[in-house]
Amino acid sequence: MIAYPTPHINATPADFAKTVLMPGDPLRAKFIAENFLENARLVNNVRGIQGYTGSYRGTPVSVMASGMGMPSIGIYSYELYNFFGVENIIRVGSAGAMQKELRVRDIVIAQGACTDSNFAHQYGLAGSFAPIADYRLLSSAVSIAKERDLRFSVGNVLSSDIFYHDDKDSSAAWAKMGVLAVEMESAALYMNAARAGKSALGIFTVSDHLLTGEATTAEERQTSFTAMMELALEVAIREK
Repeated sequence: MIAYPTPHINATPADFAKTVLMPGDPLRAKFIAENFLENARLVNNVRGIQGYTGSYRGTPVSVMASGMGMPSIGIYSYELYNFFGVENIIRVGSAGAMQKELRVRDIVIAQGACTDSNFAHQYGLAGSFAPIADYRLLSSAVSIAKERDLRFSVGNVLSSDIFYHDDKDSSAAWAKMGVLAVEMESAALYMNAARAGKSALGIFTVSDHLLTGEATTAEERQTSFTAMMELALEVAIREK
């Protein structure tokens, strides 16, 4: 029997909707709750990781931050899936483009998540595990993105443990394999979903470009990536 609260989430299963949007930034979670959800209420604020539950077009939806990196999203997604009854987590984040055809503010839908992390070691597998998105969520996101005439790409992202890499050319090896963009969380999310028998999807807005050097500001990443947010919310209500 699970005792509530957990060390990281001061809530009960009844406080969360079936689907949770998960940005890294707590302020992005707050922005989504205040600007897109009706009757949003704060259900968690342990360590400043804000979580809210409200409704979007009549369907219950939650949004909660993950913090930065795979260890952090690994904790929060594990607890949501295994202790709080959440079925779907849709990561909404920023990513750095690694392919020349991508533009800043394009949307990337992560079909798979390569990684330089050792997160999968815990499962005792005799080979490499390929972390992939839930097909149902992925298919919905692609369909809605087409309906909305969004500029988007679908493919692999790189979930990296390292933001300031000592090898300044490290991204080139991943780019030559067709990896679209780099971020820091999705591989752990996809693995936790697979292990729990739940569903996950990563949707990103390109915040900066590793080839051109173009970048958005921290404030823009927090508040202006609304096409991605609305896309994720539309996917969420199709899962009601």
